[in-house]
Amino acid sequence: MKTRIATASAVALSFVLLTDLPAAADPFSFSTGSPDGLLGALSGRSFTANIESETADDFVLTEATVISGATIHGLIPSGAPLPSITAVEVEIYHVFPKDSDTTRAIKVPTRDNSPADVEIGAATRDSSDKTLSFGATQVNPTFKVANSVINGINPSPTQFTGGEGPQTGQEVEIDITFTPPIFLPPDRYFFRPEAQVTSGNFLYLSAPKPIPAPADLQAWIRNSNLVPDWLRIGTDITHQGPFNMTFSLAGDTIPGAGTPGLPNCHGKTVSAMAHEFGGIKKAAVSLGFSSVKALQNSIRMFCQKGTARKKER
Repeated sequence: MKTRIATASAVALSFVLLTDLPAAADPFSFSTGSPDGLLGALSGRSFTANIESETADDFVLTEATVISGATIHGLIPSGAPLPSITAVEVEIYHVFPKDSDTTRAIKVPTRDNSPADVEIGAATRDSSDKTLSFGATQVNPTFKVANSVINGINPSPTQFTGGEGPQTGQEVEIDITFTPPIFLPPDRYFFRPEAQVTSGNFLYLSAPKPIPAPADLQAWIRNSNLVPDWLRIGTDITHQGPFNMTFSLAGDTIPGAGTPGLPNCHGKTVSAMAHEFGGIKKAAVSLGFSSVKALQNSIRMFCQKGTARKKER
């Protein structure tokens, strides 16, 4: 009888110890696949017209997620050295009508399922202020796209141009690390990267893989003259597609995180992270934050509502 009691006690103790151990957060990843050679869309400042253009594509988060890095693929001029990519910026947008003025007259065929008017300020990362770092690698010295959208980004009724034709250059992959990482609640978003090339344009490359259901929202584009509106690259401008853009995201989900706007959001999120990683200090290190203070600041911004800001140009 004593042996049976001792065995049962040992099993019970082992169960308690195992259940008290922190659970590892699930890694998060998203990818649209490799470039398909169908389209290159300007995402950066035009080398000839000196007008900023932005290209965005959508993704979905089903849980609160810390996004630590991203990759994008683009076309830069043949022979241009990789150091000619001098800056990278990433913005995240809600889906219209969030963060948008719905009372004004739009200058495009529709804003349904487009990015919002303005980006989520707390999620903006820019190499110029050292909130992201990046490295570029040549993937293919000669890569051709069948069509392009560079300067032909016009309001209605002249939005259709058919595109600006084939372009050839070198395909590059840009690996991005967010410093600090981007912490977002579950929702659908648009991802908008830009790269600045001193000797030409950065044409963001299309990819074949749409996101899973619910329906993919396709790629949208705008320039400084069209802001705050957006155009669908395939449906409005080229009458091809619809297109998706080549990007991937990586990070960690945070099960049990709080709900932004609720009074207990901060405490619940801290508790969830501490449970997942075995303490808040370990959470900061594991998620890629420079300190507990940086993580706490990210949680504070995550828990706020109304974090969009006006685009500065």
